[in-house]
Amino acid sequence: MLKTIEGIYRDGKVELAETPADVQDETRVIVTFLEARGVDLRAHGIDAAQADELRSALGAFAEDWDRPEMAAYDDYDAARRKP
Repeated sequence: MLKTIEGIYRDGKVELAETPADVQDETRVIVTFLEARGVDLRAHGIDAAQADELRSALGAFAEDWDRPEMAAYDDYDAARRKP
């Protein structure tokens, strides 16, 4: 059986985003570290409920944000410094 659950590695431990159902203690796991991306919302004082509210409120803009030409704004400050 394979089951995928997202989590965060912090202080030598993996914190799972949810408790897996039907998985016994001492079950073997394989952890794959993904390249860091995005913003650590917890570091900015935003909890899961607030993140859900923001995602819902800003969801209408997602289609525009995901357009390839919007990549120019990914590092806006660096792009602005270029002549």
